[in-house]
Formats: sequence, structure tokens, C-alpha cells
Amino acid sequence: MNHEKIVREKLQDQQLRNNLFNAMHTLQTNRKNLLANKFEDWQGLRDKAKKAKDNALNTLADRLEEFEKNATANGWKVHWARNSKEACEIVYNLMKEKNIGKILKQKSMASEEIHLNHYLEDKGLVALETDLGEVIIQLAHEPPVHIVVPAIHKNRYEIGELFHEKIPGAPKEHEPEKLNAIAREHMRGEFKTAQMGLCGANFALSSEGAVWLAENEGNGRMCTTITDVLVSICGIEKVVETFEDAAASATLLVPSATGQFITNYNNIVCGPRREGDLDGPTECHIILLDNHRTDILAHEDYYGALRCIRCGACMNFCPVYDKIGGHSYQAVYPGPIGAVISPQIFGMDKNGDVVTLCSLCGRCSEVCPVKIPLAEMIRQLRRDKIGQGKNPPHGTEKLEKNVIEKMIFFGFTYISTHGGLWKLGMSNARYFNGIIQSQGKRIPVLKNWFEFKDLDQIDFNTYENVKKMPGVIYG
Repeated sequence: MNHEKIVREKLQDQQLRNNLFNAMHTLQTNRKNLLANKFEDWQGLRDKAKKAKDNALNTLADRLEEFEKNATANGWKVHWARNSKEACEIVYNLMKEKNIGKILKQKSMASEEIHLNHYLEDKGLVALETDLGEVIIQLAHEPPVHIVVPAIHKNRYEIGELFHEKIPGAPKEHEPEKLNAIAREHMRGEFKTAQMGLCGANFALSSEGAVWLAENEGNGRMCTTITDVLVSICGIEKVVETFEDAAASATLLVPSATGQFITNYNNIVCGPRREGDLDGPTECHIILLDNHRTDILAHEDYYGALRCIRCGACMNFCPVYDKIGGHSYQAVYPGPIGAVISPQIFGMDKNGDVVTLCSLCGRCSEVCPVKIPLAEMIRQLRRDKIGQGKNPPHGTEKLEKNVIEKMIFFGFTYISTHGGLWKLGMSNARYFNGIIQSQGKRIPVLKNWFEFKDLDQIDFNTYENVKKMPGVIYG
């Protein structure tokens, strides 16, 4: 669907707007109160985590080799996937090899990124979500609306109706405790017969050869302990060196995501069960996924985006996201971080429109726990999209360029960087005021502005006021 069309639809969906407003402001308040009451040096912790992630990214080749070596020694079977197709094929081949028709999934954005569920469904296999939010959207046949709380756009009444309609024998309820009980009963039978589980990775520890998983519901622990075979899909940027490095980011992750001090479950999976262990899988596989991450790492402007710990704080504070929701982005990763990484992972031609869903207010950069300059990166991607960047993401060459718009902006850039021309233009702009005001809805570029906003009257006082602005030099 056209981005402009879906954004208009979401803006007119009052129930969605109310749901998002209540949810986002609750998350913001929870985070604010927690940081004020529980942390003495939040900024120092941000600096520590940023440094740890930068160190890992700067030595990523060494970290990956170290992880493979130590993970293999722990009993993991390590697979490498250059792209989503290879990653999906690895999971599919494992299921076919072991004659398994259904896989139970802990919440995993990496699996969403490679569209694993749809891939397996096309092959006649089943990928069943177990995280409550993911269960809800799977029943609704929707993609996640948020990377941490995937069903945050639905209220309890909508969820109650969905459960009653989609889960056999489920009564119509709307109290959270009763809805949780319905979901729990629905999933327990699946866990009892599960043979293969799938998880993501919040962090992968290269010095330990282990995977760290954070969750609140216990479904992740079920997926990683009671199944015979475990598969983890891990983006290569998730690898850090030490437990202490991961702990710094983990301490930032949960407060930033949900306003909690700590998650209910922190699971560190070191490999298959050993002799004497009472639970755990007998076989563990990990897929180290690239999918254009090395391209991002090599880019002088965007490598910092790989520090992302997938907390979703940038979405929680984004004034655009809380008006239109994640589905408006039509990308696996929505919000500010999605506007940065989606065009680079999937191609500017497929997801380039998301860079326009930003007011450049800078709130995302301010709240990012690992200090990713998201707003600046979005501005740079806009530059790349119109062909002014020197090293644009893949897919940019396939975009249709608006020649008239490009000429207008080239002319404005030239005039605004030459003092005499700028002075001449500003002093005479008032003479065009009548034309602009009456014909603005037909003039390229300006018509987009006039569709939603009024343009101030340009008169002599405007020119005189601009001359008085600090840093403006005429003559």
C-alpha cells in the first residue's frame, strides 16, 4: 500500500490513536520515574555500554571468530547466513532432516526480518509464536507494530474479541488476568509436544560462546529448555566480548524498553545439555546472520546504528510513531531505528519512504541508551535518497528521481550559500507573496506544504527580521 495512503488511514483511526497515546505515555512515565529513583549515573552507564558496543564492532571479525570457536567447544553448531534466504533454508533443512513439522518460537526480531514464518508456511511447515504479544498478532494475521511490544496498538477489549473468535472454546473476556490465562492454557498443550524451539539473541558473548536472552513471560525459557533441538538466529552485531560488556547494555535495555528495573527472566544458554543436566536441548544450533550488516558497518555515516540493542525507546518517544503506529512504516523495523536500518537492510527502493516519517525533533537521539545519533542519520539518509550522498545504501539507484524537485533544491542551496544572492532573494521575496499564496497548491514542493499547513505571509518586516537574526550577515 502507498505510504501516504496508509498514513492517512492510521491518522483517521481514533481507536488506534487512543491506544498508542495511552501506551506510549505509560512507557515514557515508567522510564522517567525509574531513572529518577533507581539510577545514580545513567549517563555514565550509557557511555560504558556505547564503548563496549563500539569496541565489539571495531573488532567484529575477531569477535565472530572467537564466538565460533568457544561456542563450538560448548557444543553449539554454528551456521553462517549471508542473507535471509540462507537463514531460512538452514532452519527449513534442520526441520526436514529431523522430520519436525512445527517449531515453537520465542520472540525474535531477526526471524521477523528474514520472514521465517511465511517461508516455512509456504513449505507446509508451522512456526508458532509463544510470546503473548506475538501470539496476539499471529492470531490477527498482522506483523508486529513495535519491536518490543508487538501488540501495543490493541486494547484489552480488542484482544478479548480476538481470542474469543480465534481460540476454540475461549470465552469472551477483557480482564488482563483472564486474557493471560486463556493464552497460557492455549499454549501449554503446544509446549508439551514441542520438539524444536527457536530464539533470537539479545547478546552473544564471544569470550563465553554463549547467548543471553531477556524476557518477561517464561515462554523463552520453555522454548530453550524443554525442546530437543534449539535454533538461535543472531544478527552478527549482537556479538560482544565479555559478560560485563553485555551486562552494561542489559542494564540499559529493560528500563529503556518497558520502564522495568530488570526482566523476570534472564536466560544464558551455553549449549546443549550436559551429562547430569535435568533439562535443556540435546542439540543447539546458532545462525549468525549478516543480511547487509557488514555493509552498514563499513559505512562512515551509519555504522553506529549497529549499536542498537532493540529497546524500542526511540519509538516510545517519537511524536510521529505515536500518531501513526508501526504498521504505517510497512517495514519489519518501524520508528526512528527502522527509518535508519530498514532502507539499509532491505534496500532504499523498498523502504526508502520511511525516512520521511520523521520530524527531526531529535528526541530519539536523546533517549537512545547507546547514544545512536538517529535524527542525524535519518537526515543523511534523506540526502542519500535524493542522490546527494557519496555512498548511498543499496537500492538507491533504482529510485525514480523528481527532476523538478532536484532542480528547485539545487537552486535553493546555491542561493542560500551565496550571500549576495541570498540578500537579493530575501529582499525581493515579498513581491512574489501574492503568487505563492494563491498558486502555492500547484507549485512543485510547495504544494506538499500547502496540503497540510499555511505558509506565513512574506512582507518587508520578514526581511528586516531575518537581517536581525544572530549569525546573519548582509552587506
